[in-house]
Amino acid sequence: MQKRKLGKTEEQLSIIGLGGILVSNIDQSEANLRVRSACDQGINYFDVAPTYGDAEERLGPALEGIRNQVFLACKTTERSKKGVEQELHRSLKRLRTSHFDLYQLHAMTTQEDLEEVTKPDGALDAFIAARDQGLIRYIGFSAHSSEIAEQLMDQFDFDSVLFPINWVNYFQENFGPDVVKKAEEKGVGRLALKAMARSKWAEGADRSQFPKCWYTPVENEEEARLALRFTLSQPITAAIPPGELQFFDWATKIALDFKPLTDLEVQELKNLSKGVEAIFQLSR
Repeated sequence: MQKRKLGKTEEQLSIIGLGGILVSNIDQSEANLRVRSACDQGINYFDVAPTYGDAEERLGPALEGIRNQVFLACKTTERSKKGVEQELHRSLKRLRTSHFDLYQLHAMTTQEDLEEVTKPDGALDAFIAARDQGLIRYIGFSAHSSEIAEQLMDQFDFDSVLFPINWVNYFQENFGPDVVKKAEEKGVGRLALKAMARSKWAEGADRSQFPKCWYTPVENEEEARLALRFTLSQPITAAIPPGELQFFDWATKIALDFKPLTDLEVQELKNLSKGVEAIFQLSR
C-alpha cells in the first residue's frame, strides 16, 4: 500500500488508517484477526480514542508483538492539564504501550474548547509535558469546525490535524479546503475523516444496519470508490474509513489500487452530490 509523509515529520503512513471503532464490541480473537489482516495489507496507521467503547481494550492486545511496526494515534476529550494526564495514562495502560506516536485533542469544536486547551494548566500544557517525558511523540488535534481548526494552527505548532475531507462538504459547502490549505502552508500533517460519509442521519432513522457509522455512508462500492479517491486526491497523508467492516474492506481494496480522480470522475462525483445535505457547513 502506498505511504505518504506526515507533515514536517519523517513518518511514512499508509494512505488508509484503521479506526479503532472497527475492533470495538467484538471478540478479542476477531479483533486480533482484523488488525493482523490490516497489517498484512500494508496498513501501519492506527487511530483510537477512549470514547470508542471498548476499542482501546481490544486494540491493545491485538497490537502485542507488532506495536513497533505501527504508528499508533490516540485522542482525548479532556481539556484541562490534570484531566489529560489522567486519561493519557489510562489509555497507555489499556493499549499496553509505553507511548503514543501521536496524541490528539479530540473533537475541537467551540471557542470554549480552544480557550480551555490553550490557557495555563490547559490540555496543551499536559501534551507538552508528555512529549518531554517521551509518553507521546507528536501533537495533533481533530476538529469539525474550520474556524476553530484554523485558530488552533495559528496558536500552536501542531504536527497534525484530523479533519473532515469529504466530497459532499467540498462540493456543496466548500467546507475543508481552507483548513487543508492552511495546514499545508504551516507544514501540519493532514489526516482525513468522513471520506466515505454521505450526509447526516435523518431524525429517527433506522441505524441498525450500520451502528458504527455516525453519518449515512456512501450508497454502494462505486460511490465509495469515487468518494475515497476524491479525498486521497487532496494534499493529505491518509484517510480513516467508517468503523463498519464492509466499508473498511472497500477502502483497503480501493487504496491498494489508488489512482487520483480524473476530471470526468470529479464531475461525476459533483453531480452525485447535488441535493445531498452536507454534514458540515462553514460559519456564516
